[in-house]
Amino acid sequence: MRAIGIILAGGNSNRMRELSNKRAIAAMPVAGSFRGIDFALSNMSNSHVQKVAVLTQYNSRSLNEHLNSSKWWDFGRKQGGLFVFTPTITADNGFWYRGTADAIAQNLTFLRNSHEPYVVIASGDGIYKLDYNKVLEYHIEKKADITVVTKQMEPDEDCSRFGVIRTDEDGRIREFQEKPLVASSKTISTGIYVIRRRHLIELIERAVEEERHDFVRDILVRYIELKRIYAYEMPSYWNNIASVESYYKTNMDFLKKDIRDFFFKQYPDIYSKIDDLPPAKYNPGSSVRNSLVSSGCIINGVVENSLLFKKVYVGNNCTIRNSIVLNDVHIGDNTYIENCIVESRDTIRPNTTHVGENGNIKIVVEKNERYGL
Repeated sequence: MRAIGIILAGGNSNRMRELSNKRAIAAMPVAGSFRGIDFALSNMSNSHVQKVAVLTQYNSRSLNEHLNSSKWWDFGRKQGGLFVFTPTITADNGFWYRGTADAIAQNLTFLRNSHEPYVVIASGDGIYKLDYNKVLEYHIEKKADITVVTKQMEPDEDCSRFGVIRTDEDGRIREFQEKPLVASSKTISTGIYVIRRRHLIELIERAVEEERHDFVRDILVRYIELKRIYAYEMPSYWNNIASVESYYKTNMDFLKKDIRDFFFKQYPDIYSKIDDLPPAKYNPGSSVRNSLVSSGCIINGVVENSLLFKKVYVGNNCTIRNSIVLNDVHIGDNTYIENCIVESRDTIRPNTTHVGENGNIKIVVEKNERYGL
């Protein structure tokens, strides 16, 4: 593909509550064995984007560890490769990334030293499969300056945390509202953009001169009348994991057979870093229904409509319903968990009950006695 890739994975969201205290949103576990950023990286690889930069910042240790080898996504090649850029203090700059445009601005050397004519910009918190080549073809066909990948949301969906878009009959974006109080449309931006490389450099340089730092507000919204900005509608599943509710819903969607088949049985594949773990063990008396159980788990109790990530131990007479249990959790005997997200490396004491009531998702964070924390 005649493009380089940039994945914006440095942000934080208060909507994630305690879940983002120890990791970036792009490093959040998804679907049992994956992380949020795996989907954007896999789409880049499957679209034959050979050179990809990941811009990290907030709580990046876990994310950087996950990205320490590019071979899992087939970026370990002589030409191109996977680059991880964190904020760097220089003689000219002493700031962390102050926004998405500033993150690109602080790494403009990456763009200037590349030769591909186009750039694909993606977010690290989207869960989807997309061939970026089709977006690029649409971009060229429309003679667009910028193409924004959009998604038509359900009528009951809250769109106020997204960029809301209105287009004309030709697909050109005529109105772009970033996180409005009241959404006037159900068409939202997915945070995926295609733009010509030289054009992006010019826009970023102008934003730096004017001390503007946000790609959406200071480029897309500001130039809506001056530039030919078009919308390309996402044809298949897309969700965002930047809030507790959307993170819970996205993971629960993977309990549906059609969505599992779409991501894991239909070409192209989604790739991730592989851990060398034994298969899950189901001891006598255990019962598992409509759940995803990952490698390294040991099950002694009842698990229903739930996702258990890697190395989860479920004790005797436990019941887990409609919940997500993250990596390396030890659940003591006679424990009841429902409508919860259990944080990784927790030790849940025996004979306890954790229930998210009134449709709310409870986040369970326990002091971890196994590790002396």
